[in-house]
Amino acid sequence: MTDLQQIVEEVRSCTKCALHQGRTNAVPGEGTGKASIMFIGEGPGFYEDRQGRPFVGPAGKFLEQLLTSINMKRTDVYLANMVKCRPINNRDPLPTEIQECAPYLDRQIEIVNPKIIVTLGRHALSKFFPKESIMRARGKPRKISGGRVVCPMLHPAAALHRQALRATIETDF
Repeated sequence: MTDLQQIVEEVRSCTKCALHQGRTNAVPGEGTGKASIMFIGEGPGFYEDRQGRPFVGPAGKFLEQLLTSINMKRTDVYLANMVKCRPINNRDPLPTEIQECAPYLDRQIEIVNPKIIVTLGRHALSKFFPKESIMRARGKPRKISGGRVVCPMLHPAAALHRQALRATIETDF
């Protein structure tokens, strides 16, 4: 069993926070363990919870279109979330829930060792830049310790809620 598979098993049986009580499936993350780019979102939505896979709903379809626009596909990258279980009614994850899932994500980052981390939305951005605004930080890559580059972007779901943001997300991508 690889280290990433170990994390998958741990996440699927995790009961560290209350999110596990409402989940259908945990969503550990997926992709190649040798990805040079890792995408980090907020947390699973309805479709992700049903399938146990990240970015499979409407926002995921848009993310796949964005990947295609740069001649990539989801199997070329690693997809993860700040929290691994769906918050009820798609509410924002609570700080304690993010904290409980942080060791899983930290290990995923360590194992995959991506050159670039694309944070999708404000919650993922706050992992690296806690006081930053996503609207000010988006589209401005910067180096962090370990030589990685963090590229803050709006979450693809933002374009689904506000069509005017679609062009911004496409340009940033």
